[in-house]
Amino acid sequence: MSEETIFSKIIRKEIPADIVYQDDLVTAFRDINPQAPTHVLIIPNKLIPTAADVVDDDEPTLGRLFTVARKIAQQEGIASDGYRLIVNVKDHGHQEVMHLHMHLFGGRPLGRMLPG
Repeated sequence: MSEETIFSKIIRKEIPADIVYQDDLVTAFRDINPQAPTHVLIIPNKLIPTAADVVDDDEPTLGRLFTVARKIAQQEGIASDGYRLIVNVKDHGHQEVMHLHMHLFGGRPLGRMLPG
């Protein structure tokens, strides 16, 4: 069993967060250190440490991450201009919290993802 994370406490509303969406599979909340005008984290309610730990049974949850990202982008008014979704994995991917999460960035031009 993986260890609980700060995100687990946000899901259960034990610590405050600006939650913009929550259902039985995922929770989405604003990042406390935003890197763009819109910066929302979308996380599975089930603790999955990294993308490397995903199993076949997680497919409905992973699909929900993307449909919720689309809904939030529409709600935030960034869907028409575009946005970026990022999942960092482990140390080299600079994953800081070992609870799978997708970053939704938007609200301004984001530039190239990696230097060319």
